[in-house]
Amino acid sequence: MNPCVETIYQSIFIQAKGALRKEIASLMRQGRTRRRPAVYSRQVRPRFKDPMVMISQRPASVEDRAVPGHWEGDLIIGAKGRSAVGTLVERSTRYTLLLYLPKGTDLSVWSEGELDVIAGELNDRPRKTLDWDTLGSVLVCC
Repeated sequence: MNPCVETIYQSIFIQAKGALRKEIASLMRQGRTRRRPAVYSRQVRPRFKDPMVMISQRPASVEDRAVPGHWEGDLIIGAKGRSAVGTLVERSTRYTLLLYLPKGTDLSVWSEGELDVIAGELNDRPRKTLDWDTLGSVLVCC
């Protein structure tokens, strides 16, 4: 039977008392007399500077497609991830813009606001919203 490392450390910390505790602490790699629990989860940092708004939280006027100016974006990744095309579709007129993204384009450094600016440069028509199907899919390929 092979006990795991956690079991060994638990027994050392529980059994050590008085002078034995100090002696064991001096031999321990970290030099601690009390066990400190391991942190299993890393601190999660947000991908974007601006908070992400989910498609399900968009206004009701966008859903019925009656008002022009609301755009939706998606990402199409080519074979073996060698190429990618971003699509922007105006929800009421279905007007579509295709954006070629060269290999190695790092989209994770751009915020949603910066992507809106790029979309504005491609098409200078009025915009009310720009929603990506999943922002994670935009960032995965590049």
